Amino acid sequence: MRRRIYEILERENPHDGVARMVHVGLVVLILANSAAAVMETVPSFDAAYRLPLHLFEAFSFGVFLTEYLLRLWVAPFDPRYRGLSHREARLRYAVTPFAIVDLLSVLPFGLALFVHADLRTLALLRLVRFLKLARYSPGLASLGEAIFAERHALLACVGIIGVVVLFAASLMYLVEGDVQPDKFGSIPLAAWWAVVSVTTVGYGDAVPATLAGRMIAALTMVSGMILLALPVGIVASSFAAVIRRRDFVVTWGMVARVPLFCELDAAAIGEILKLLSAHTAYPGELLARRGEEARSMFFILSGEVRIELQGEPLFLGEGHFFGEMALLSKRRRSANVRATRRTQLLILDARDLDDLLSRRPAMRARMEELARKREVPHALRPTGDLATEEITEEGTGTPFHPSPGAPPRSRE
Repeated sequence: MRRRIYEILERENPHDGVARMVHVGLVVLILANSAAAVMETVPSFDAAYRLPLHLFEAFSFGVFLTEYLLRLWVAPFDPRYRGLSHREARLRYAVTPFAIVDLLSVLPFGLALFVHADLRTLALLRLVRFLKLARYSPGLASLGEAIFAERHALLACVGIIGVVVLFAASLMYLVEGDVQPDKFGSIPLAAWWAVVSVTTVGYGDAVPATLAGRMIAALTMVSGMILLALPVGIVASSFAAVIRRRDFVVTWGMVARVPLFCELDAAAIGEILKLLSAHTAYPGELLARRGEEARSMFFILSGEVRIELQGEPLFLGEGHFFGEMALLSKRRRSANVRATRRTQLLILDARDLDDLLSRRPAMRARMEELARKREVPHALRPTGDLATEEITEEGTGTPFHPSPGAPPRSRE
């Protein structure tokens, strides 16, 4: 049971319906808690719905506390703590950032129970629950990874901005200190103006009155625009690199699992990745038409497609591929293929594949050998290339008929 709970909480299988429901429910509950914490600060709303809000907070406290305790209980199954005792694994997990956020998310209601504090005074602490979304959002996790990877460069940028602020405040103190002592009479007072100017906010509560002060202010504001562009550019480029790297790893793994490419070296797979183009198919979109000339092969990143055979239709999902045998044998498509829902695809053009094979004879020999192995007698072939090329076990000719909606079967 502990193993099953770990699989649900960590969502090890993306096709696990129970895990998907649990994750969606937790995300909705986190968002609802954040909204409730914000609305409780509105006096009229709090007065009208105080009891429902308190009951909802009690329910949320029970759910989040249960989640935290379950995560501690199943921590020994985490691969990071393999070989440790159950006690050591749980202690290691308890000091991780995610575990600390989980603990902080249940503290407000617990504090209110023991110290009889007004829940409204703990609203800000309750907003920590919003940070729990980082566990369920790949985008937030990627942003955190990008910031951590560039932490040294960002700290350097902060240091440079601090130097500019101090230098501008010192100059403004020398020039405007006697003219406006209430605003620039000391370096700490002038530092407020320098921070506002460097960040290009410009509140206008402190304005230089002399010509020299205005010249210093102009240089400070221009410098601020340049300096603020540095951390923004660093984070943006790092975030894009993290996303590309994650997509590359996923795509590499998927292509490397394809039987046609599983024995290729890293250089060959890298060449193939450069030739792939992305396409998003929407429900009902026709991807391949019966009788048309085959011009490409497809890899399914996410979603599902339906192969419309003469008998029962076949469904292919994430990790499957189709269309490569028609390219090798120069046959026409013998079945229609449609997207059943929003589907992310990678497409390899026939001309790119031919060019790649002409430059790599070993790859061509491997693909032709695999094509011969996967051929089955015509009588056993349901309708042609789309019916046999991906829907047969490699080297056996055994038809593969997944049921509609069934998760994709491992091709290994």
